[in-house]
Amino acid sequence: MSDSMGSMTQAVEMYAPEPLPVQIFTYADLIVSYLVQIDVEYIFGVPGGAIEPLYNALARQLRQPVAMSTRCLAVNSLAPMRRRDGKAHIKPIISRHESGAAFMADGYARETGRLGVCCATTGPGATNLITGVASAYADRVPMLVITPQTKLPDFGKQGLQESSMDAIDIVGMFEHCTKYNSLVSHPNQLEGKLYTALLNAFRRPRGPVHLSIPMDILNATPSADATGYQVAHLFRQPRSMDDDAYQTLAEAIGKTKKNVLFLGGGCRHAIDIIMAYAEMTNTPIVTTPSGKSWVNAYHPLNRGVFGFASHQTAHETLSDENVDLILAVGTSMGELSTSGWNKQLMNNKLVHISASPEDFARSPMACLHLSGDIRSIFACLHKDYILKSTKLHANLSEKADIKPVTDTSQYLPHQLSVNDPGSTTNESTPIKPQRLMRALAQRFPDNTRYVVDAGNAWAWVTHYLFLESVGMQRIGFGFGAMSWAIGAAIGTSLGGRKNPVVCITGDGSFLMSGQELTVAVAEQLPVIFVVLNDHALGMVKHGQRLAGAEAMGFELPPVDFAHVVRGMGAQAYTIRSPHDFDQLDINKICQAKGPTLLDVYIDPESVPPIGARVDTLNQ
Repeated sequence: MSDSMGSMTQAVEMYAPEPLPVQIFTYADLIVSYLVQIDVEYIFGVPGGAIEPLYNALARQLRQPVAMSTRCLAVNSLAPMRRRDGKAHIKPIISRHESGAAFMADGYARETGRLGVCCATTGPGATNLITGVASAYADRVPMLVITPQTKLPDFGKQGLQESSMDAIDIVGMFEHCTKYNSLVSHPNQLEGKLYTALLNAFRRPRGPVHLSIPMDILNATPSADATGYQVAHLFRQPRSMDDDAYQTLAEAIGKTKKNVLFLGGGCRHAIDIIMAYAEMTNTPIVTTPSGKSWVNAYHPLNRGVFGFASHQTAHETLSDENVDLILAVGTSMGELSTSGWNKQLMNNKLVHISASPEDFARSPMACLHLSGDIRSIFACLHKDYILKSTKLHANLSEKADIKPVTDTSQYLPHQLSVNDPGSTTNESTPIKPQRLMRALAQRFPDNTRYVVDAGNAWAWVTHYLFLESVGMQRIGFGFGAMSWAIGAAIGTSLGGRKNPVVCITGDGSFLMSGQELTVAVAEQLPVIFVVLNDHALGMVKHGQRLAGAEAMGFELPPVDFAHVVRGMGAQAYTIRSPHDFDQLDINKICQAKGPTLLDVYIDPESVPPIGARVDTLNQ
């Protein structure tokens, strides 16, 4: 018996956890401290050998807020750094694939306005990030991307997953999808390069930045006599504009009788003053697909979307021969926003207004380009119109009465033309995608975020999902990455847990990255994943048919997604008809402690409104 007890004691001692190490402070801890200072809540990524120093730093600050040692980042340099919300911890969120981590950081940044942060280990971990980073670059989402390198002395020795310029050059790969991209080759470079990276992430046009940091630098101890940076001011952008161009615009508007506003996604932070100006001047509004989110679908001035999955009323408004000026605001004038650079928009009536002068490269035909802060520009237009009207004793009351309609019981906005409007009330089985869009809009709460994936989901949502609340629709139009919405929906939910999040994705996208749903399970996020199940890559199938191309490569095997995700720990429902959807307890689903999947069998023969995209490909 005594021998047995002795063996057991030895075994317990052998596997007993070691005492926690003395708290140390490394450059990885320094990075964490800077991120705490700018209110970062999460780092999205997948751990691995060379990135472990960063995860070690995250583990240390979860046990005890990181002290800044002798750094000068706090009033009391020995006090722990805290975010402005009083919290001091950054939580690591472990994605199932590195591209999912980047998509989550993207969704989080869009929801909160804060910096999205993602990381991965060397080699394939870093290359897996690239699609998500490229997507953020195309959509101008501020993001910090951290990848490691093998130790500096090991460069060129073909170490495992080596990513130096002597092997698989990760820094070179990130060069064309980041605003700033640099290798930290000496410890003394890290703070300066981190500051420069953060500056570039928020400098217009915003976007992702990348630092590649060797493992031995991440593990090194900062020198005690260095001075830290204050970086919170990087969020504050100067509100300036081209004064001469503004005066030219104000004079031109004063001579016109009828103008149109063409609003893109860049209007987000100025939409209130833009709408006030539109209502005062009775100016009709057309939006890009990404700009659609920022205008109440039922506003009487809203004429719908121009570009991808457009509305006929938008085309008619822009092509009206009585229109003097088209004020294109906050749009980069890409293909999907301009209906393939259609001359109804791209002509000498165009005035292009953007905070990013780089956008003007795509509108050389415009009669005027005005760069500057969009809120400042429209605040001046609004003020000048009031002053001019007062001097002329004009009656503003008629134009000031334009307000959004309150009766939306008919669902389809009366001032818009919609393709096949009867499809939104069609009760046939399988469910029509148009009918599904109506059900989503009418059944979910007004504060629901709709995160939409590439493919046919883009078209159905853009043309048929009508919302009164603004800012609720998120689409990654810039790069068009399949499965973007799956990760972005999780990041969106982490950024605002009180708001329901609906991810509208296709069966192809879910087969590609559906495993990220398990992150929502682990974090108890009530994300609702709506899978448009038609056993096909729908945009490929319908695009081939509309273009007269060979029909091939679009088939997907039948998959019972509800059964699959139940095995992941989520609840799921199979939807085959409008009746099935109407039987759901939406309130219960929105309040669940975890995700829900709706496996929706849609009519595979319903043709999405993608004709403009097909026409552009065939030009």
